[in-house]
Amino acid sequence: MAGGGTAGHTSPLIATAEQLRHLADVDILCIGTPKGLESRVIPEAGLELALISPVPLPRRPSGDLLRVPVRLRKATAEARALLRGHHAHVVVGFGGYVSLPVYLAARQERIPLVVHEGNAVAGLANRVAALFTPHVVTTFPATDLPHAQMLGLPVRSAIADLNRAARRSEARTTFELPATGPVLLVSGGSQGARSINRATEAAAARLLAAGVSVLHVLGAANFSEANHQITDATTGAIYRPLAFVDEMGLAYAAADLMVGRSGAATVMETAMTGLPTIFVPLAHGNGEQARNADFLVNARAGLRVDDADLTADRLVNEVLSLFADPTRMRLMSDTCLALAPSGAAHALAQLVLSLAGSED
Repeated sequence: MAGGGTAGHTSPLIATAEQLRHLADVDILCIGTPKGLESRVIPEAGLELALISPVPLPRRPSGDLLRVPVRLRKATAEARALLRGHHAHVVVGFGGYVSLPVYLAARQERIPLVVHEGNAVAGLANRVAALFTPHVVTTFPATDLPHAQMLGLPVRSAIADLNRAARRSEARTTFELPATGPVLLVSGGSQGARSINRATEAAAARLLAAGVSVLHVLGAANFSEANHQITDATTGAIYRPLAFVDEMGLAYAAADLMVGRSGAATVMETAMTGLPTIFVPLAHGNGEQARNADFLVNARAGLRVDDADLTADRLVNEVLSLFADPTRMRLMSDTCLALAPSGAAHALAQLVLSLAGSED
């Protein structure tokens, strides 16, 4: 299994591995690079991780572009050695820079390859792989790839089976938040988001004064000693800053509303758990984040605020407007639950096992 860099690639990998282990006695090897999030989260999930050399692809012409072919050949050779050494029957990739050499290695070794594309707009590695494998599955229906079939996003059972209402009390106790009253969850994803963080910090006092508690996940790189908890003396609402959260399911359960990026994982996990969300797409990369949340925003199950338009004033206005309209919030939640595809991890695991000749 290959996928790395950010949670958008590692989370569905881990979810699919979880289902594979549930369905069959399988030997799973994950392939990543030392620089990606996978170097931490995959071993923490109890999965074996082997590392190959990273092959960063510069977004602009530079001297690094000339070094890509040499780096790619080296990483592909390393991946081939791993596939041979572990007698791989099937390769599953989730995108990210680590995936391309693994895809090429699978093709050279004539090993069946399954590609999962998490975003509405496919990344380079998956666009290349889709040219030489018929087994391409996507999270979103509009993703333009050869042979693509929509499957949804594999998510771990802790999220897929989450009952937010049933775990609300436990979650709020865990994060030391008030047992009652509205809670806003703010998270920029595994990498954090400086623009969202700045707007939230500037808006915090006004939100607390309105009785809205804030669980703010800044990202480890953006967290410092200057970030400290604040309690409003009048309303009792709490601003709780954290560097990261290992169990996002609990954070979803603690919250009534979320502000976050629109990476595939955030979009699908909030939809599956019925958590209304204000999406602030990252305005970089392939523009995929601007497209990921379209199906929710178009159905009025979510809101979108462009990154350039996100200010403290806009954040306060949008959040307080939603909390003032509980009927609208319930409708957003119900629509999310109705639109979110489920069972993707199980379906993808079954496809993998069928190609490996080991389907149970």
